[in-house]
Amino acid sequence: MASHTCADWFEDRIAAAVAPLLPGFTVEAVAEIDSTNTELMRRARAGRVEPVLLVAERQTAGRGRLGRPWQSAQQQEEPASLLFSLGLPLAPADWSGLSLAVGVSVVESLDPTGEHKVGLKWPNDVWVNDSKLVGILIETALPSAGRADAARYLVIGIGINIGPRDAAGMRTPPAWLHQWRPEAKAPEVLAELALPLVRSVLDFEARGFAPFAERFAARDVLRGREVVLSDGSAGLCEGVAWGGELQVRTDAGLQLISSDEVSVRPRGMAF
Repeated sequence: MASHTCADWFEDRIAAAVAPLLPGFTVEAVAEIDSTNTELMRRARAGRVEPVLLVAERQTAGRGRLGRPWQSAQQQEEPASLLFSLGLPLAPADWSGLSLAVGVSVVESLDPTGEHKVGLKWPNDVWVNDSKLVGILIETALPSAGRADAARYLVIGIGINIGPRDAAGMRTPPAWLHQWRPEAKAPEVLAELALPLVRSVLDFEARGFAPFAERFAARDVLRGREVVLSDGSAGLCEGVAWGGELQVRTDAGLQLISSDEVSVRPRGMAF
């Protein structure tokens, strides 16, 4: 794995800020990798379960939800995308709603006041005006054999469009941070996101989704809209339940959607 990067990713600064919450936490930056999530999952399966943040300037095989490829923007002198994964052992009582809690943390860091209409699209995308700014992929590795009581190793992959990008081949039109923060640079954004993200994940481990539910509702881009689901059903989105399920009012009544195998779109948008 390459170690040389073009940018200064503030590795020591981020590690120093996070280490009091996660002893032994480190930050690694690489120029290119197949996928930061894939790499941390490989390590976990090999028994390496230390807390780490791995950031790459370019991914050759980035992955999104449902196995879809994550297409990073063409890199220039400054990274045009922020691509990183956070890995740590975690043992919440209930995993339901974790991707939503992660999304809340990211949105509140990128747009603290809501001025720029950065919102959350269930279950794990960040949208601006029905355009995708951020993708989030959450995976877990099983504990070592014979340790059923051990924490799973959680890997949270996040991809953020920093600079402009072409919409070709994308299911959802792209948004990018430079649309309202033209001077933003990927390393600075990472430094802004990292500590609040770790705090949010640890808060979720301790208290579940409940502390995030109202905050998600405040940024929910589907609530109150007619939506279509990939399983063929359709109805009015009534927001997210306290367990993180999507609530859709269909002809058959209120449906609670919890499966991450189901995709949802506002009516009129293609899958």
